[in-house]
Amino acid sequence: VQLVESGGGLVQPGGSLRVSCAASGFTFNGYWMIWVRQAPGKRLEWVSSITSSGLFTYYADSVKGRFTISRDNLKNTLFLQMNSLKPEDTAVYFCARGTSNRSWDQRGPGTQVTVSS
Repeated sequence: VQLVESGGGLVQPGGSLRVSCAASGFTFNGYWMIWVRQAPGKRLEWVSSITSSGLFTYYADSVKGRFTISRDNLKNTLFLQMNSLKPEDTAVYFCARGTSNRSWDQRGPGTQVTVSS
């Protein structure tokens, strides 16, 4: 199993960013996929999940209405579109292979997202 995130960076408050996750080594379209994040000095926080087909999505209250999770099962890629970013969204963002809605068994090395003026 290999999960590699990309697309992180520095963005101003109110800005947008899209992070991606390239998956390989398993049957991507057979699994839930999840985004989690970890802010400095804080615990890992679940952000969003998407079913294997992509038909259903779920979000933490803190990001609902601002973030959109999606997937391309032909390209084995997971996405997280982040709009209206806030300083409290600053974290390392990890994609993870889901075993259910909010649990996972593998995750990538992460990509840093920093929201600051």
